[in-house]
Amino acid sequence: MNILEFTLIVGLGSLLAGFLGALTGLGGGVVIVPLLTLAFKVDIRYAIGASLVSVIATSSGAAAAYVKEGFTNVRIGMFLEVATTIGALVGAFLTAKLPTSTVAVIFGLVLLYSAFSSHRSRQEHQLNTQPDPLATRLKLDGSYPTAEGEQSYHVQNVTAGFGLMFLAGILSGLLGIGSGAVKVLAMDRAMQLPFKVSTTTSNFMIGVTAAAGAGVYLSRGYIDPGLAMPVMLGVLAGSLIGARMLVKIKPKLLRQIFSVVILLLAIQMIYNGLTGRI
Repeated sequence: MNILEFTLIVGLGSLLAGFLGALTGLGGGVVIVPLLTLAFKVDIRYAIGASLVSVIATSSGAAAAYVKEGFTNVRIGMFLEVATTIGALVGAFLTAKLPTSTVAVIFGLVLLYSAFSSHRSRQEHQLNTQPDPLATRLKLDGSYPTAEGEQSYHVQNVTAGFGLMFLAGILSGLLGIGSGAVKVLAMDRAMQLPFKVSTTTSNFMIGVTAAAGAGVYLSRGYIDPGLAMPVMLGVLAGSLIGARMLVKIKPKLLRQIFSVVILLLAIQMIYNGLTGRI
């Protein structure tokens, strides 16, 4: 396989990853790293570096649109980015210290959780909760547009959400994913934000978190432009197509298929990691 053929195949695979990631809300990183590692035998550290670059690119456009529409709570995002950025730096540092087999097993475990969360039903929280003193002091409460007009909400459990964001940052820097599933878990379950606010604010934060980790990978030479370019362009194009298709189709079946694919990738990553094949 020559360089042109490799670039085209990686680009097409990244296109599919970005498309599925947009439909499920998990992003293309959860497919890109296993694809490059298992199918193309790319060193997992270079695969993670390329994935981080694609995460930065794909999150930027959507984040701007969500902020403009009024769904994103920018103040919460900026506050929690302190935790995710520090976590991403820690995770990127650990990548150079941990054996690649260990990183593969951790990635497989995260994929298992992603497969579970991709089709889990979501329910909005009660919006008439009592204000949290810390959230009030930090002015984190906000509102978002609904069919009935602006709906206000109160943020809960700020410290728990901050701690989970630190974990999300570690996973992002360590594994090269947006770790949106953990970010949404922190805001949706712990901080009890409306689900649309959780997902859009998570998207707003993902690019900053990935940029922090990507800087460490770049300084250590783990970002190869020849690999990162087709991955970034493919995931970006796929995510744009997926975002447009999302309003026209019911993604329930695709989510189920995606969950099965992620489950198989998770098993393969864990198996290869435990047997030392990565």
